[in-house]
Amino acid sequence: MPPGAIGPRILAVSEAAKVVASLLRADERLRDLWVEGEVGRVTISTAGHAYFALKDDKAQLGCVWFRDDRLRSAFQPQTGLRVVAHGRVDLYEPQGALQLYVESLQPSGLGDLAIRFEQLKARLAAEGLFDAARKRPLPIRPPVIAVITSPTGAVWKDICQVLARRWPLARVLLVACQVQGEGSAASIVAAFRRLERHMGELRDADRPGDAPVVTILARGGGSMEDLWSFNDEAVVRAIVGHPVPVICGVGHEVDVTLADFAADVRAPTPSAAAELAVPDRAELSASLALGAERMRGAAALALDTATGKVAAERRLLDQLHPAARLAASRERAGELLDRATRAARLRLAEGRRREERLAERLPLLIARRTSLAASQLAAAAAALGALGPGATLERGYAIVRRTSDGAVVRAPDEARSGTALAIRVSGGEFPATAGDRA
Repeated sequence: MPPGAIGPRILAVSEAAKVVASLLRADERLRDLWVEGEVGRVTISTAGHAYFALKDDKAQLGCVWFRDDRLRSAFQPQTGLRVVAHGRVDLYEPQGALQLYVESLQPSGLGDLAIRFEQLKARLAAEGLFDAARKRPLPIRPPVIAVITSPTGAVWKDICQVLARRWPLARVLLVACQVQGEGSAASIVAAFRRLERHMGELRDADRPGDAPVVTILARGGGSMEDLWSFNDEAVVRAIVGHPVPVICGVGHEVDVTLADFAADVRAPTPSAAAELAVPDRAELSASLALGAERMRGAAALALDTATGKVAAERRLLDQLHPAARLAASRERAGELLDRATRAARLRLAEGRRREERLAERLPLLIARRTSLAASQLAAAAAALGALGPGATLERGYAIVRRTSDGAVVRAPDEARSGTALAIRVSGGEFPATAGDRA
């Protein structure tokens, strides 16, 4: 490289991948691409995505079909099948892998019909005609069911047989139409319009109970060309604008039409559509029998509970009856008498024991009392002796009495001079005569 020349700009691998990816995304042709080829080995990931290759004798193209798109399709890729895939080409940058991100898959050979199907499907889906939010729930036990189908095919007979077997209470209204060939799409739309006019007439006549509450659109299986009238835009819009829920049972399980996407419920077959429209009377009968058994059990339990309460109230009333109260009072009086008798016997027995113990202790008590009395008497005698005249005389005192009357002389004036006296001392008594007082 000559001096001063600017060298080539070196890109990182991630930068180069981004450049390639931006070029691919800028090409309008690669954003909406239809590719036909043979399916190679198919791998389903744990997430539910399908990975496979489309190949011919000169090249192959890796394909990715994401789980949600794959599960919505009735047709699934299998090794060796020749298919037409619709999607966009992009680069998976982490691995530098050029891949077709598949949006739908159809068997090869359908040609322009498959392309027209996908284009119309995409346009109507963009308008919201296939949104799950606008789907209406089916009535549980419909009294009247309308069936839009051909009156000459086996489908009508099959639907009638299924409805009669599962729910014979439902009345079925046939709305005849052409379901195949030129003009069939217009015939189907006209059948919807006739049915809707009939429902309006019933409402105006104040007979809404006679109007269908669910409609079945049905036809047997066939090729894509045979079922093409059910891909007509007018049919799709008639289904969406119908005033009651629509069950679409067209073709077999692998057949998919735009009517299936527009209907409130898709059934894999006409017979399955009839099964979805009504409950199974056998299942309902079993459910009713189970409910009746539960009601009988609940009633028996309630009756047993009520019987127990009545018996308890009866026992309470019996207890409050005068005769019962008198009997209870008598029993109570008897118990009290028994208790009084036992108490009296216990008191008597205790008294006897106390008397016996007292009798055993009485001689000792008498002896103690006698001894105490003797000692007290001796003490009293001693006290009296100490206080008596004899004791006083022993201490040198004397008792002077007048001999004439024996009176004790207590003062000198009581014994005049010459009065005869008797003087008593400790050793005895001797006479004396009172003398003159100075």
